[in-house]
Amino acid sequence: MKNVMIIACLLTGYLVNAQAFTGKGDNKMQIGASFQEHATGLYMSYDYGLGENFSIGVASSYALGVASVTDAKFDDRFDIKARFNANIGNVLNISENFDLYPGINFSLKNFGGHVGARYFFSEGFGLFTEAAFPIAKYNNDHLSYAEKINNQFTFNVGAVFNLN
Repeated sequence: MKNVMIIACLLTGYLVNAQAFTGKGDNKMQIGASFQEHATGLYMSYDYGLGENFSIGVASSYALGVASVTDAKFDDRFDIKARFNANIGNVLNISENFDLYPGINFSLKNFGGHVGARYFFSEGFGLFTEAAFPIAKYNNDHLSYAEKINNQFTFNVGAVFNLN
């Protein structure tokens, strides 16, 4: 029984020792679901740490479940973004497993912002949630439902992996 307790304590210590953002050279991959008006789909992003509280990356989404009111083609369903994050989890000092990251992004459809949070349960695995919104749309005309896909407020949730 004593050996079981020692092993359990060691494993607990290992699991608690996760770090959400380690700064320069940090690598994170996020895979999840994207939810928006008239569409749901897949979301994927990659972030690379350039400094103690700064990262750049790329994000992509593809709308799979599109409402019947729209005739969305591939270019309406697909979006890719260059993103810049301010990783402020260590500034807030909530937990070393937690990272809050506001940022901006440039996509095929708009210039926008996002606010996300990550929580790591172990050294390599955690959960994320992210809200993204357009600040300036490239097309200011009256947008059809298909043109609004990935060009409106989106909510993303899923798994995050530490690639370090």
